Amino acid sequence: MRKAGGIIALVAGIFGVLAAGFTLLVGGVGSAFKADNAQMVVGLGWGGVVFSFIVIVLGAVAMGSNSRIPGMLLVVASIAGAILGGTFVAIFMLLAFVGGVLAAIPASRAAAQSA
Repeated sequence: MRKAGGIIALVAGIFGVLAAGFTLLVGGVGSAFKADNAQMVVGLGWGGVVFSFIVIVLGAVAMGSNSRIPGMLLVVASIAGAILGGTFVAIFMLLAFVGGVLAAIPASRAAAQSA
């Protein structure tokens, strides 16, 4: 389950970076037209970039780890990314949350449920 959770987190992180880039683009256009709260949208975009990269790193670590700690950190990073990354990034952070839960499930428990 750790490999599956890591792969899901990697995919979610990559799409999260793309979503954060889109958020930055929208915030930049809003800032160019002097829209209200455009700087907040830009800040959310940068938050999405940071937490998406953290999710990518933790997903890669979770794939090769025998510990539950990377999976739990992945859950925490995905929740923080959903809060601080904006709505579009939050969609992919939900996917990263699922990957973190899968990575945090012990291997013996996963084998017992599938048998």
